[in-house]
Amino acid sequence: MLVEWRAYCKSISARPLHYWKMSSLGDFTWSSLSGRSVRLAPVAIQSLSELERARLQEVAFTRLHQDYDLGCQITMPKDGQKRKKSLRRKLDSLAKEKSKDKECVPQAFSIPLSQVIANDRTHRQRQDGYRQDPPQREEHKDSSDLVSSILQFATKRSSNKELSSSNSSLSSTSETANESTSPNTPEAAPRARRRGGMSVDSITDLDDNQSRLLEALQLSLPAETPSKKEKHRDKRLSLNPIYRQVPRVVDSCCQHIEKYGLQTVGIFRVGSSKKRVRQLREEFDRGVDIQLDEEHSVHDVAALLKEFLRDMPDPLLTKELYTAFINTTLLDPDEQQNVAQLLIYLLPACNSDTLHRLLEFLSTVADHAHDRQDKDGQEITGNKMTSLNLATIFGPNLLHKQKSSDKEFSVQSSARAEESTAVIAVLQRMIATYQTLFMVPPELQNEVLMSLLETDPDVVDYLLRRKASHQRSPSR
Repeated sequence: MLVEWRAYCKSISARPLHYWKMSSLGDFTWSSLSGRSVRLAPVAIQSLSELERARLQEVAFTRLHQDYDLGCQITMPKDGQKRKKSLRRKLDSLAKEKSKDKECVPQAFSIPLSQVIANDRTHRQRQDGYRQDPPQREEHKDSSDLVSSILQFATKRSSNKELSSSNSSLSSTSETANESTSPNTPEAAPRARRRGGMSVDSITDLDDNQSRLLEALQLSLPAETPSKKEKHRDKRLSLNPIYRQVPRVVDSCCQHIEKYGLQTVGIFRVGSSKKRVRQLREEFDRGVDIQLDEEHSVHDVAALLKEFLRDMPDPLLTKELYTAFINTTLLDPDEQQNVAQLLIYLLPACNSDTLHRLLEFLSTVADHAHDRQDKDGQEITGNKMTSLNLATIFGPNLLHKQKSSDKEFSVQSSARAEESTAVIAVLQRMIATYQTLFMVPPELQNEVLMSLLETDPDVVDYLLRRKASHQRSPSR
């Protein structure tokens, strides 16, 4: 009896102040001891915190293996920067470093997507720095000044570490549109510019006075705990939504065509100027701050967008998931949508966000495919680019696998023709249903929260309180 009482007291002390539990109503409602309740509703994947998105990947991975038979092995995609470099690629990188004075290192094309995002962020920080501090000031700084400033910063940071950690727990922030950052870049995004009504940069930033996280981590460990490596990874993940990770070149091209090219007949089919496209490509690769306007040809911009997607080292839908996406065409229509959604949850954040922006754009183009009349009865010519036409053009660039040899390609030509048809069907369905593909239903959110509750109840407390605050303030 005494042992049971000690166990009960231990479990109570490990619970957050507002301790939440799953309601028995069956509608995915969480209730706290204080009487507060949160009913989970479908949300966009971009609104989830970085930690929730990581756990959602694990939940989707488990669901795909337990509930569906795709007839292939499903592998979690790896981030482009984490892929192991071959000896040839290492030598090429070394050669580029030695010759970077002679030749510009690519900033956008033919490099991993996560690196493009990181380069864009560096470019944006540089532009912000130029606006705040004129470049002349940097010309008179020598190396000793730089070392001195770094040492001063390190000393100041260490002395203020405890203060900044406690003060950053529940700060109010505003959302900045089109901000892109990568969780894999060495320098994290500033907390003051993260999305969400309340801001906590990572699990380790939760203050003891507010959530007693350290105590909870010590007292609420499950019988089978995750590995130390996985636990350490989770601690570094942000408890706030990360900024939309869409490459500057992709967003610029989409915005330009949405503004100037929706009525252009045969967009993406009509030829472009190779010279002008090459010039635009070189400018993006040099990190030039390009503003696409009406002077730029719509066909040139369309060709540039296709080139970016075609030349990615790893396709946007990743090689690991190629067969899985293809095999969704063999399922029932209802299952096709569910499985495609789960597969999208497996994508790295930069792939998922870029795919969402691209599908949103392609859907807009397809909406202007047919002739129509405006409110004054005037005929408006459609661009003739239906979702089928767009899927035919973009499908092979977004979803493909590397062929071993030309001989293999010729031998399996008929099979590859069938796969090509499947690729087009997959992308056409995505264009038509993109608005629901990137929504996370309540049942999956519930699984994510249950998973976190086993290891980090204070995190669940924080996330649910934030959801509750958003439900009270729908305009935020």
